[in-house]
Amino acid sequence: MAALDGLPPLRDVIQRHGLDARKALGQNFLLDLNLTQKVARTAGSLEGVTVFEVGPGPGGLTRAILALGAAKVIAVERDARCLPALAEIADHYPGRLEVIEGDALKVDFAAMAPPESPVKIIANLPYNVGTQLLVNWLLPDRWPPFWQSLTLMFQKEVGQRIIAGEDDDHYGRLGVLCGWRTKAHMAFDISPQAFTPPPKVTSTVVHLTPRENPIPCAVDKLEKVTQAAFGQRRKMLRQSLKPLGGETLLHKADIDPQRRAETLSVEEFCRLANCL
Repeated sequence: MAALDGLPPLRDVIQRHGLDARKALGQNFLLDLNLTQKVARTAGSLEGVTVFEVGPGPGGLTRAILALGAAKVIAVERDARCLPALAEIADHYPGRLEVIEGDALKVDFAAMAPPESPVKIIANLPYNVGTQLLVNWLLPDRWPPFWQSLTLMFQKEVGQRIIAGEDDDHYGRLGVLCGWRTKAHMAFDISPQAFTPPPKVTSTVVHLTPRENPIPCAVDKLEKVTQAAFGQRRKMLRQSLKPLGGETLLHKADIDPQRRAETLSVEEFCRLANCL
């Protein structure tokens, strides 16, 4: 990458700016520039695309995205220590990198989406906010969403929950929400040794694209049903869904009250939500 974009190696950037990764911010920096390119390529062609990135840190993935042809990157970074390193990248790619200092959970990404170009989200998400950000992007009232695809890095266990279907040990609320509105697959794993500092778990890159016509269903009702069902996943649905109507609701949706949450398909969860 250094030869590709003419910028210094990431280890030099981190040392020069004193960027030790902070656990409180969920930081684990990916320094292997071959891997950052692989992550960026997973998103498909970036020509003419505006990319949103969360938690760029010293900018390894940012550099890969820009080098692969993204028209612009809008990066949200909470750690002010990283801003000088990102400013160097912005100077190297004039007009193509905008850095917003702030908490990604409070940013209205849809409002920032430019009408003139497609949007893709590519990020090595901070471990402590990754799942909540994904849910926020999955559940806007308007669908299809403002983004064309999500290419996100998570702990492998979270990736398994995202792609899981019924009768899978990892199946839960996240699997239902992702299966309802997107097509998701795990692209590849990344070992802990690729990061600084190495996390205790393997990471994985997940790629999600929106379904054009998901089953019609109210978001708030689907959230209620999945939360109740998986909140007591070892119990029969007649018990776990008691606060929402129990057996009456299940009979209305034509679902056996003795079944458990992990046996229901996405379509059956939508049916329950629509019967609320």
